[in-house]
Amino acid sequence: MSLFHAVVRIDHHAAQVLQFDATQALAQQVREHVRCTRQHGSHVRSEHEFFDQVCDATKGIAEVLVVGSHTALADFRRYVEQHRAETALRIVGWEAADHMSTNELVAMARRYFRAHEGMATPMKAG
Repeated sequence: MSLFHAVVRIDHHAAQVLQFDATQALAQQVREHVRCTRQHGSHVRSEHEFFDQVCDATKGIAEVLVVGSHTALADFRRYVEQHRAETALRIVGWEAADHMSTNELVAMARRYFRAHEGMATPMKAG
């Protein structure tokens, strides 16, 4: 099932993708698969593969909020902007946040999207 909104909590090794609406939330986990090789840049390739999987997990979702540590957000944002322009268009916010429970994360994302949608609505002249 694909829902309209999602929040992605990301660090450098795992991501939790939560699709939600007003009454339900569906969770998906994405984990980095580290390949230890002697080849130069193998860590970068592993990180890019991980970030690519996170982007794939958000396909079909109209609006995505990404939360995590400052460094994880910066690295993921740089990857998305350089390699996944179609995903970048659907990301509506980047928020630094500590670890939260799934319920806290969904509640924060619902508040964010309510405020975001309210800002996008033109004000009527009274």
